Order: sequence, then structure tokens, then C-alpha cells
Amino acid sequence: MRAIPLTVTALAAALLLTACDDGGGGKNGKSGSACEIGGVSVQIGSASVAPSAGDTGEVPVSITNQSTPCTLDHFPGAALSTGGGEVKLPTQEGAKAQKLKLAKGDSATFTITYVRGGAGGKAGLAAKSVKISLPGTDTARSFPWSYGPVATKGSADTPDASVSAFQQVGD
Repeated sequence: MRAIPLTVTALAAALLLTACDDGGGGKNGKSGSACEIGGVSVQIGSASVAPSAGDTGEVPVSITNQSTPCTLDHFPGAALSTGGGEVKLPTQEGAKAQKLKLAKGDSATFTITYVRGGAGGKAGLAAKSVKISLPGTDTARSFPWSYGPVATKGSADTPDASVSAFQQVGD
């Protein structure tokens, strides 16, 4: 029995498989396996609404993969639209992103935490919608913002709100 041809065949197969790997860069430096808004369902859950100015509220956002396996590799994107522009929400202080792989039917969730601003635009952004995007993609989806004005901190266009890291749902 000769082991050399088998070793050469295995080595050639390994080299062919590595030649197919794009190094994770994908097109335009983006991972080809990033979850896309068009391939997942996005739902805004029942919020823990901040009832009055100065109170903190939380808005849960669920993402379920409806397509081929994909990866969430960084923080979700969220921006509040005020009618006069858009304000990107920062990530929660101290939060650490984790890489999540979602098979078809798998879900992940994240939370938008905000402090309610005063009525009439005083000390707050009059948000009309929230735009959600996924890491590694440029596509976003808008949802109505019905949780009242969002307080500001520092400058008038810095919202007192943040986005958490993704968390796997289920197993």
C-alpha cells in the first residue's frame, strides 16, 4: 500500500478549499456572510416606555434570519430621524460586541435604551422614526418612533440614548 498518492490528493484538496476562501473580506471589504436587512425579519417589540421626562425606557429589537446562514459581527446601527435630519445612536458604554452566527430561523435581539425628553422639543429630540441597520451592510429599515421625545445631553443633537450589543435568542 502506498500512502504518498493519498497524501498528495489530500494536500491538493486542502489547497483548492483555501483558494475558494476570500479571507472574510468579501466584496468591497465586507464579509459575504453578513446578515442583510432583506434576508432577516426585524421586529420592534413591546417597549418599556418612559412615561415622563427624565424617565428611562427600553425598546427591544428582534432579528430573525429568514435566509441562508449569516453572521452579525459588531453592533447594530440605529439612528433617530427627526424630520430635519438623522442622529446616530452610540453603543452602550462598556458593552462588548460578540460575533453571532445565525442559521435560518435563528434569532438575535438588541435593545435601544433612551431617556425621555421634555415635551415641545425642549431638552429633547422630536424623533419621528428609528432607522435600524445591521453590521457589514449599508441597507437600513425605518420604523415609527412612538415613545416620545428623546432627551439630549451636552449639545442639542446628542441623544441620551444608546444601543446594546446583539444577544443570541434561544440555545
